[in-house]
Amino acid sequence: MKSMAIIIQKDAYDLILTGLAFAYLGTAVYDEVDILCVNWAVKLISKEGVKIKLDHQDASLQKIQENLTKAGLPTDLYEIVKALKSTGKVHFYGCSLAAAIFEVDQKDLIPEADGIVGATWFLTEKAEKATIFMQY
Repeated sequence: MKSMAIIIQKDAYDLILTGLAFAYLGTAVYDEVDILCVNWAVKLISKEGVKIKLDHQDASLQKIQENLTKAGLPTDLYEIVKALKSTGKVHFYGCSLAAAIFEVDQKDLIPEADGIVGATWFLTEKAEKATIFMQY
């Protein structure tokens, strides 16, 4: 089985978008794509954090949203997460230490999240065994 492991650590919209875009590409090539959200990015898999929106005062980020729309892609991160999850190949995990620091509890997770796990577990069970490993 070929797999892809991704760690996303930033919470900026464009940086999360990059990791999710590679996850989407990975679904065409790999049997499984595992994503660990660490640091602020753990909020991505929480009900509140997944609502991260573009800062409309920043023209460059607004341009990103316009270009995504032109390309026929969703601009809402939660819609992207749901689309990835619907492939049946993508798994979203939150780092347990990050979850404790940034106050994301199991009950706060979106339905698409696969749970909160230890970073060591992710590294040894997912990243180490992956065909390719990426970090954003």
